[in-house]
Amino acid sequence: MKTRNMPATLHQNLSDAAVRYAEKAFLIAVDRALTFREADEVTSAVALRFRELGIQPGDRVTLWLENGWRWVVSYFAVLRLGAIVNPTNILLTAEEVAYIVQDCGSKLVIVSNDKLGALAALVSVPIVGDRPADTPGRSNIEEFAIGSDAASRADWPECDELSVSTLCYTSGTTGRPKGAVLRHRSVVLNSAMTAVMHGRTAADIVVSALPCSHVYGNVVLNAAVLCGMTLVLLPRFDEVTALAAIQRHRATMFEGVPAMYMRLLNFKDFGTFDLTSLRVCTAGGQTMPVSTMAEVERRFGCPLLELWGMTELGGLGTTHPHRGPHRLGSIGVPLPLMEIRVVQMDDPSVEVASGEVGELVIRGPFVMSGYHGDVESTRAAIDSQGWLRTGDLVKRDADGYLFVVDRRKEVIISGGYNIYPAEVERVIAEHPAVSMIAVAAMKDELLGQVPKAFVVRRIGASCTPLDIIDHCRRSLASYKVPKAVEFLDDLPRNSTGKILRRALATSTI
Repeated sequence: MKTRNMPATLHQNLSDAAVRYAEKAFLIAVDRALTFREADEVTSAVALRFRELGIQPGDRVTLWLENGWRWVVSYFAVLRLGAIVNPTNILLTAEEVAYIVQDCGSKLVIVSNDKLGALAALVSVPIVGDRPADTPGRSNIEEFAIGSDAASRADWPECDELSVSTLCYTSGTTGRPKGAVLRHRSVVLNSAMTAVMHGRTAADIVVSALPCSHVYGNVVLNAAVLCGMTLVLLPRFDEVTALAAIQRHRATMFEGVPAMYMRLLNFKDFGTFDLTSLRVCTAGGQTMPVSTMAEVERRFGCPLLELWGMTELGGLGTTHPHRGPHRLGSIGVPLPLMEIRVVQMDDPSVEVASGEVGELVIRGPFVMSGYHGDVESTRAAIDSQGWLRTGDLVKRDADGYLFVVDRRKEVIISGGYNIYPAEVERVIAEHPAVSMIAVAAMKDELLGQVPKAFVVRRIGASCTPLDIIDHCRRSLASYKVPKAVEFLDDLPRNSTGKILRRALATSTI
């Protein structure tokens, strides 16, 4: 049997898939569907037009678009030219994107038309819209996507696995965002090992509303190309659209973050949709209460595999094998090719014992080359032996399964005690009236910080702040019990649906 070598670059993955899977459905978006062959042809057409705008190997091109076929073909077109993709969160402001464009030295920006005017006033680089507009002479991706004989005959520059593919900026929650430099090898191997762990094949149909600009959504995209999967890509998440897409396309996979699953479970018409085609769901980006995970498995009728990753890895670092044991509440085990350690927070050279809390550090070919133009931050993140400090606090059980305790930077220090918000959230989530929960630090003159709970109630359920506090007292030490409870209609989330605790931790109680 002849073996197939895995392509070294992301755009070569698409070219190979166009040969192997040709007329098979690759991308199903709201306003256009593409086979693998069509996607490859449209990518070449767009790449040719980018080249006419002066884009050369090594140039950075910023994408500020919502999910859709225009994002996908722009992404692969940039890579086909040997250039570097700079994906940005669609929820950022024009000022935030302008900073990133300037910091990374972008030569071109591809932007949604509704955001184009605001950004054009802030940057001097050429801008291409996503679709035709009233502005005379304004270039757009739809125009670029019209095929030509020249595109089919074009010679594309060569690049290898060690060439930089992506300059992906962190969320910037602790200051200015930093650009993680990722090579083709990092993202290709991450996608391949994710596919191995989850058993992804050409028989799979995956529904995702995860932003392609985020590393989680990006791995979903690249794993689909690598494996010949059909990707049903939603522009944004809402309950009806997601459930209808699973039912209509007979999806075998749904990928999301905990807040998405919580909203789906709380959706009054959930039971009217047929989800029997699903073989597996995945969840990452934030911890999820075990009780909620069990409810997802029961009501979706398939395993829920938790995962963990970060921008600096270009995707996943740990997850569960689809045919092996999975433990609810655990982020699983390291992906193949990766090593992990759990170390003391104040001395990363010392590993902690199983069952003790420590910082997760990780090493292997997924790890970024460093932060763009920031030697000091790179040295602080990656030591001389290649270990990346993740900032996540975890425990490891006797079998090697990892359990996230919390983000190191989000630990609440109250009167000298460490309080992990995720631990308190898991307890509160067990209350039958709770749909979503976030715990954040509030300032306190005596103790420095104390926990406060922000609760979204289930539809038709009722409870009082005292009910929540009494519930916590039965399971938590007194210093961990929230000192206040506030009920909200919804919780602040980022573009992936991850709940933003920092947006809640703004004042005293």
